[in-house]
Amino acid sequence: MLTFDVATRWIDRWDRQQEGYLPDREERFTALIDAVEAGAGRPDPLVIDLGCGPGSLSARLLSRLPRATVVAVDADPLLLSLGRAAYGGRDGLRFADLDLREPGWSGALGLDRPADAAVSTTALHWLAEPDLRAVYAELAAVLRPGGLFLNGDHFSSEDTTPVLGRLERAIHESEERRRFAAGRPEDWRQWWDAIAADPELAGVAAPRPATAAHHGSESLHLSTHVEALRAAGFAEIGTLWQRGDNRLLCAVRP
Repeated sequence: MLTFDVATRWIDRWDRQQEGYLPDREERFTALIDAVEAGAGRPDPLVIDLGCGPGSLSARLLSRLPRATVVAVDADPLLLSLGRAAYGGRDGLRFADLDLREPGWSGALGLDRPADAAVSTTALHWLAEPDLRAVYAELAAVLRPGGLFLNGDHFSSEDTTPVLGRLERAIHESEERRRFAAGRPEDWRQWWDAIAADPELAGVAAPRPATAAHHGSESLHLSTHVEALRAAGFAEIGTLWQRGDNRLLCAVRP
């Protein structure tokens, strides 16, 4: 059985691995949670976390908003096992094993009212554009009028503004060089290889092959997300926070 101590150790290592790609990850988390707190309109918001992984964002959100209810959605059994072992006892947090690429996932969330906000960080870029459009359409149907969608990720603008896009990427790379001058943390592949070899996790659910092998982006461009959100019926769409090509994209359901 996966213990709390083992799970939290691997989640801490997950966070360090993620920071290797996002040196300002915590700043983006803070900006996202600021937006939920300011925009939800109530102290006990219902929030959906799409592609939650082991629950890093969900846990931070509940630390700030302890009266919130968070439904954390992912399809990878290993990451969900880590999240449940580390955070499963927290009031207001529920993990849902659902594949966003399968139509009808929103109906399986078991919501008792429309959600006030949906959030995601460094997750939805792996969806191909047709799947991304379908996810956004389902999401719009379970958000209340005025509800927010907040998506933190790398979004390239090089397809529409190539000079600005290259400058945004250069800013991000400069920050990486400053932050990791003494050496980078382990990368995605190394983390998955290490956790697969840990004898303390023997018998715990194996990762989905597609998750452990994932790299790169299917939906890389900011324009892809904006157009998909607009097609899903979202109204105002814009960037709330940005550092280079690392953005917090916000969309409002009318």
